Amino acid sequence: MDERLKGLSVLGSTGSVGTQVLDIVRTYPDRFTVIGLAANRNHKLLSEQIEEFEPRFVYYKKPLEEGIDFPASEARKVTLSEIATADDVDIVVTATTGDVALSPTFDAIEKGLDIAIANKETIIMAGAKLMRDAGNKGVSLLPVDSEPSAIWQCLRGENSLIEKLVITASGGAFRDVPIEELDQVQRTDALKHPTWEMGAKISVDSATMMNKAFEVIEAKWLFNVDWNRIDVVIHPESIIHSMVEFEDGSTKAQLSPPDMRLPIQHALFYPERLPNTKLSRFDPVKTKELTFRELDHDRYPCFQMALDHAKKGGTWPSALCGADDGAVEAFLSGKVSFREIEPLIRTSLLAHKSVTNPSLEQMQAASKWGKNQVNNLVSTKGDNG
Repeated sequence: MDERLKGLSVLGSTGSVGTQVLDIVRTYPDRFTVIGLAANRNHKLLSEQIEEFEPRFVYYKKPLEEGIDFPASEARKVTLSEIATADDVDIVVTATTGDVALSPTFDAIEKGLDIAIANKETIIMAGAKLMRDAGNKGVSLLPVDSEPSAIWQCLRGENSLIEKLVITASGGAFRDVPIEELDQVQRTDALKHPTWEMGAKISVDSATMMNKAFEVIEAKWLFNVDWNRIDVVIHPESIIHSMVEFEDGSTKAQLSPPDMRLPIQHALFYPERLPNTKLSRFDPVKTKELTFRELDHDRYPCFQMALDHAKKGGTWPSALCGADDGAVEAFLSGKVSFREIEPLIRTSLLAHKSVTNPSLEQMQAASKWGKNQVNNLVSTKGDNG
């Protein structure tokens, strides 16, 4: 392989983050080579990606969609872990949702590969082990999400103690909908995010503020900050992505128009910063104003509920991830209303028996348990209603 090229394996290549990762590769073809692509069931797009990027290895869920035929290619179908640990891979991009990236991420760390991490569940479920193993192997965890990326950028060059992290939130699709009208909102409404283009799952998590709770958990582990030193504020413009307050009272913020390609590019090129004409620039005059609101816990009950469970440790965070996954699926399929998501998750977790110092297998089992608990509650609701 050409020494100038960074070898990438992209887990979740057909999703929102994965496609934007490949857009960066497309912009800088002389800097990257794609070693592996992994997708779920969007076989048509994966077929197009295989033809364009010519990976050596691919992963996809069988069976292939009717009428889809992969292009003639040298690519060999392998497992997710094989894609994550293939020869000549320098950076593994984990852009999947759910716990599917958990084992491949740790396999890549064991091999000493850097991780551009967009998969929240890996950090939420296994934060302590992730940081410990990455540290022992000298592996860099490169944040891809805009908020942890912003914190990461603000901390570069600083040796001062962190007084506080301030993570911003758009407020999601329903931030201005009267609370009493949230029972009537529909799936299509939840997917209309006011500032970001995202997949269905994360759009709903943004609307419930579960996504922001997950980002607080991410920040706690990635930056070794106590829970009580992390704040969240609503920032409708989504220009400031996070802020860091230092012990002397000074605050640094990272600002840019909302475009996931910027934090993705920063992670892939770190520590370099390169120009990208596809990305718009922040113009303070045209922006005119930056506004902030306190987080309304009555509007977003998922936020505190999620943090309360995550702070318990053990397999509680894993069960939380699975329960949220199940509840969001139930909402997207029309089985429950938007306002039923939080009580559904909370009720499902009442029966959880946490495991202390869990293995990866126990974390995955707890996630599966959480999702099954929600599914059972939804089925019971359907039978009774």
